[in-house]
Amino acid sequence: MPFAQLVLGSPGAGKSTYCDGMHQFMSAIGRECSVVNLDPANDKTNYPCALDIRELITLEEIMNDDQLGPNGGVLYAFEELENNMEWLEKGLKELGDSYILFDCPGQVELYTHHNSLRNIFFKLQKLGYRLVAVHLSDSFCLTQPSLYVSNLILTLRAMLQMDLPHINVLTKIDKVASYDPLPFNLDFYTEVQDLSYLLSDVGEESSIIHSEKFRRLNEAIANLVESFALVRFEVLAVENKKSMMHILRVIDRAGGYVFGGAEGANDTVWQVAMRNEGSMMEVGDIQERWIDAKDAYDAAEQKEEEEQRKLMQGGDTGATTPDLIPDDDDDEFDGMPPPTGDSGVKVVRKKT
Repeated sequence: MPFAQLVLGSPGAGKSTYCDGMHQFMSAIGRECSVVNLDPANDKTNYPCALDIRELITLEEIMNDDQLGPNGGVLYAFEELENNMEWLEKGLKELGDSYILFDCPGQVELYTHHNSLRNIFFKLQKLGYRLVAVHLSDSFCLTQPSLYVSNLILTLRAMLQMDLPHINVLTKIDKVASYDPLPFNLDFYTEVQDLSYLLSDVGEESSIIHSEKFRRLNEAIANLVESFALVRFEVLAVENKKSMMHILRVIDRAGGYVFGGAEGANDTVWQVAMRNEGSMMEVGDIQERWIDAKDAYDAAEQKEEEEQRKLMQGGDTGATTPDLIPDDDDDEFDGMPPPTGDSGVKVVRKKT
């Protein structure tokens, strides 16, 4: 039963950066991971590409042969992929039970109203893949109420169109502290609370939208989003290990990986810690970590990493020491290095 993430998002949201960072993080924790590039225009990837749609079709070929623009060319490429599913199935079969990251293009039409992407992954579900859609949004949208409201309606539409377990993520959260102060705490934006408080600010952004017609439109959009009560966000800083650990735990819960994945029995303490929900960050912690006391947290985490690096470089045998188990609610294992290889504990699962 292979597990996979379908990484979506607008251009500049950080999809390829996320795939690269998540691939490195999974490799560090001992989870086999492969990245599949589904962007026919992306000819340079930072991550090792296990399967590339450009081996089947490229955007340049489509634009030259069919006289299509970039957006139309990408849509055509996915229609071509849908009609050649045997190529994708064969490539994925060679990857076995490896955890898959699908790096998708930034054209929002693919996951708002065009059906090819949805049909492709529905077919993969029938093959046994456990999919989670990870929709990335640049946290810069928090700085302007109109951008935030627009992002809400885009996110809602993507959730309804893809019809998959869905995790919405505000990326580049570590940059929010450098922007102008937000009028509300992060929980207002991540939990999508009463949007009526934002409507007056939307009207103040520009004289063009400061009219009764646009006020009614914004009010209707806000009511629509609130009536579905589906949209909420996680936050992510790709270069922060604890942030990556948090977001992977959330995704593992949504996709069912926490209930047993390819790792199976005899997991190391580190792999078990990845499934432990005790260290899931609360909204208040996020506000304090990324805005109120960001510099203090950065300094503390840097000091912790330096101490771990010294431990890894120490020892008479010359052997390296793995990263320490992060702090969580279970003080018994705090600061202990996880065992390497076989933990020595055999777990026998009863057959029902």
